[in-house]
Amino acid sequence: MALIVQKYGGTSVGDIDKIRAVAEKVSTIVKAGNKVIVVVSAMSGETNRLVKLAENFSDSKGWALDMLLSTGEQVTISLLSMALREIACSATPLCGWQVPIKTDDSYGKARIENIEIQKLVSLTESGVIPVVAGFQGVDDSGVVTTLGRGGSDTTAVALAAAMNADECQIYTDVDGVYTTDPRIVPEARRLDCLTYEEMLEMASLGAKVLQIRAVEFASKYKVKLRVLSSFEDGDGTRITDEDNKMEKAIISGVALNKNEAQVMVVGVPDRPGIANEILGPVAQKNIEVDMIVQNSGANGTTDFTFTVPRADYEETLEILRPLAKKMDASRVEGDDKIVKISVIGVGMRSHAGIASRMFASLAKENINIKMISTSEIKISVVVEERYSELGVRALHAEFGLEST
Repeated sequence: MALIVQKYGGTSVGDIDKIRAVAEKVSTIVKAGNKVIVVVSAMSGETNRLVKLAENFSDSKGWALDMLLSTGEQVTISLLSMALREIACSATPLCGWQVPIKTDDSYGKARIENIEIQKLVSLTESGVIPVVAGFQGVDDSGVVTTLGRGGSDTTAVALAAAMNADECQIYTDVDGVYTTDPRIVPEARRLDCLTYEEMLEMASLGAKVLQIRAVEFASKYKVKLRVLSSFEDGDGTRITDEDNKMEKAIISGVALNKNEAQVMVVGVPDRPGIANEILGPVAQKNIEVDMIVQNSGANGTTDFTFTVPRADYEETLEILRPLAKKMDASRVEGDDKIVKISVIGVGMRSHAGIASRMFASLAKENINIKMISTSEIKISVVVEERYSELGVRALHAEFGLEST
């Protein structure tokens, strides 16, 4: 008998028929002799609808918004529990605060601090299926919190870790993780296995299959992950810490992140601490900085360039313009029509020349590289947005990732 945590996303529970289909999937696992904990998201489009309702009011942030958004999952857990009971499966719906899933009080992006498992253990031991609301928890004051978009993945992995589950299965509208977005490259193929490192890089670099915090959780607590389709049978993609089967694969995938904007502070005084003077005020506004390049100084000045999420682009410019005047920089400029393309693979550790092949492939297509960032298992470049799909296709072909 195995303990399995299953997570179903919004498209998987988008209407009553799909909810009934999920109930049948869960029932099949239970009838095979397994214990199951189910985590669900809000029905497709529901969270966006709730956000739009909140936007009618000037004060639409903080705990009140979290309380509102958490109701989407409450609907789904109730309906799925009814569907399970309809086919003779005992099930109980649980909100995050009923488990409870304890978080900090960072409303809208709370982090899980602890999960009390006594109720879950009692239910599963007595043959009851806990149907848990993803994306939400409760802080020390008893206030409902949410984990941020995609937070149901994190809920599922965290529950699997806390319960020492045999596997955490993430069900979505695709049948696994692909070498790149099949909408850009129809020849992209499904990967049978990925390491935590590779999945972490792919999630952080634009692959939308799994939330990055969920992968971090899985890696830290060695939770066995599998990405599967809600709508068709298959083995999906397994994500583990074992990379022995991956040694022959130099590159596992090509990721595209369109959520990028570039900011440059030109003519900054070239002195110690200047990076902190620029990035400190940006960080105080909770804006995440990604790639950073500081040019070699000339005539006592330097240019400082970095990327931020596109949604934070205008706010970043507003922060830096008065700051630039204060530090006697020449000007602040930027570009929100850029993308980041990355190649990822644990095989890069043991193979040289990947960067030169990548740059040569892009050069053949007359694609100019604006910024470069590397790690042990990935190389990322920033290019103009108009070259995004061409760049992905060129790199996918260069490293032989096609299904043929």
